[in-house]
Amino acid sequence: EISRFGVLTQKVWLRTAVIPLKSVEVELQVRDHVATVVSTLNYENKEDKPLEAVFVFPLPGDAAVCHFSATIGQTQIVAEVKEKKQAREEYDDALSSGARAILIEESDQRPDIFSLSVGSLPPGESASIRLEYVTELAVQADDGLRFCLPAVLNPRYQPQGSVGASVQVTSVPASLVPYSLSFSARVSSPRPVSKVESNCSLDPLQYLNTEQTQATVKLAAGHKFDRDAEVLIYYKDAHQPTAVVEAGQASAKPGSLMGDPVVMLSLYPEFPQDVMSSLASCGEFVFLLDRSGSMDCPMNYSKRDQTRIGSARVFIMLSFLSSLKDTLLLLLKSLPMGCYFNIYSFGSRYEHIFPTSVEYSQTTMKEALKRVKRMGADLEKTEILKPLQHIYSQPCIPNQPRQVFVFTDGEVGNTKEIIGLVKKYSGSHRCFSFGIGEGASSALINGLAKEGGGHAQFITGADRMQPKVMQSLRFALQPAVVDISVTWDLPKGVSVTVLSPPITALFQGQRSLVYAQLSGQSSEAAEGCVTVKYSLAGHPSQNQLHFSLTPAQDTGLTVHRLAARTLIRSLEMEERESRREQDEVKKKVVELSVQSGVISAFTAFIAVNKGDGEAIQGPLVRRNVPKPSESYFMKNKKQKPRCTEDILSLTGNVDKCVTPTTWSTTPPH
Repeated sequence: EISRFGVLTQKVWLRTAVIPLKSVEVELQVRDHVATVVSTLNYENKEDKPLEAVFVFPLPGDAAVCHFSATIGQTQIVAEVKEKKQAREEYDDALSSGARAILIEESDQRPDIFSLSVGSLPPGESASIRLEYVTELAVQADDGLRFCLPAVLNPRYQPQGSVGASVQVTSVPASLVPYSLSFSARVSSPRPVSKVESNCSLDPLQYLNTEQTQATVKLAAGHKFDRDAEVLIYYKDAHQPTAVVEAGQASAKPGSLMGDPVVMLSLYPEFPQDVMSSLASCGEFVFLLDRSGSMDCPMNYSKRDQTRIGSARVFIMLSFLSSLKDTLLLLLKSLPMGCYFNIYSFGSRYEHIFPTSVEYSQTTMKEALKRVKRMGADLEKTEILKPLQHIYSQPCIPNQPRQVFVFTDGEVGNTKEIIGLVKKYSGSHRCFSFGIGEGASSALINGLAKEGGGHAQFITGADRMQPKVMQSLRFALQPAVVDISVTWDLPKGVSVTVLSPPITALFQGQRSLVYAQLSGQSSEAAEGCVTVKYSLAGHPSQNQLHFSLTPAQDTGLTVHRLAARTLIRSLEMEERESRREQDEVKKKVVELSVQSGVISAFTAFIAVNKGDGEAIQGPLVRRNVPKPSESYFMKNKKQKPRCTEDILSLTGNVDKCVTPTTWSTTPPH
């Protein structure tokens, strides 16, 4: 039988396991910087006994999963959001009675991992599962908007004593993934679309109007769902502050989140040039480098010598790799004289180069270079919590703001525990995070930066290292913006309830999102104004945005669902931090999740189809649908991996490994 976690041998794969998932179809619709994703998973039971198919898969950590339905045979059923325990009980009862049921739930500790169960699929029957989610697209260093469709799900290491059960994943090498992917995207924006790039082969970009504000693009035929599919969208004009007002749901109760209009503000602060040019840079830079066994996996299944650990060395300015010499020189020139630094590395234990942070000089840098050259991915497991606790316990250096740079593949199981620690110390430390390689946890990488007042980057190859690293370094050298406040000027009779947590970090030209619920009545021509005030290096500044209160057309409930997701995540964080009011906060999350149709850590989607009342006969066989994994052969990271060699020995063909390529599609001239 198939192991739910770890090694799956070729013999088992080819001769024993019949995996019911046959194909995945993904439709992406991008409106400016917001994406709606509809995934259709097609199952077919070719065995002679009823099956339960279980599929553990990643999604973006900030996605709002808002629809779940299934067509089983000739019958369509739409799932409902219910409290997680109740949903599980209904699912188990359905399977026990021979009924068909589907269940999707979010991991308790890892908000970027979901489990889909399709139960009692009779012999010869097909099922089509439709999953929909919405998410914001992050702005990259080159102004591109990044969408990532996660395919790789690496086993997440669960440190001993941490909260929550470990995730069970069936993993196979990329070349043996048994299902295909079809992917299409439609992009629309007030600004022209200039190009679309991807790490996968694309068909030519097709414009839908003469203004070039709408376009479609598809993955080339024959793509296997064997790696993360990354899409970068570029508009011809720079990003501008915007406000989108969305009307409430007609059937929802007035005064509720779903019944009232909701506004989404996209703010791009511009700091006064005279203030920026007069700033003196300083700081303490603490680099935290992942040396767990999984960091020895090849980046994006590329050349053998380009491992994750090697790339992370480049990021912290300590590599002699000739291909990144220019980046290294630029970083060294950019570090301010008189700053302080230290380098930590971690796995099952952690090490540091200096007992405490030292002043940046030729002598200290030479010593660091010598030590880092000897580093390897030889510290086994991924225990990031303890080195962070040690770093935070060290006294800060006066007048040297501490900046923590974390480089990891994110293969951890205690995501929420780590993020909670970073948030606790965010008043005295900023955290900048880098996800290395495919399968890096978006929930961990984005969460570290969001709660740590820093910035997140994802690196899946060497092609965009330099601009991403330099952008984060520029942000780190920028003094922290303090005394941030957001004030609203609305027409008489209209009130506002801010749904987003307070803004704790602002960076030059980097987007900040604010969601708010609008209550009351105003004339159609009414206008609102929001003012962001802050202080930079003792200089008070402000930015204003005027916007119409007239609801936008054809947005559906996208903004409402993103707002609900934002509020749910804030309440979940509050629940973890509160000891006395946990039950009350959990109750609020469940109510909001059910009302908005967006699942949470405490709820799940459940659908049961009893059909004609006849129970499905025969014992139910469980089939775990595998995910491609860069470290599939490691079980609990007890052995140091040899990724490339192990993949080749299993497949017997070097051509079956994936080589990364960036594909750009622009219209024909």
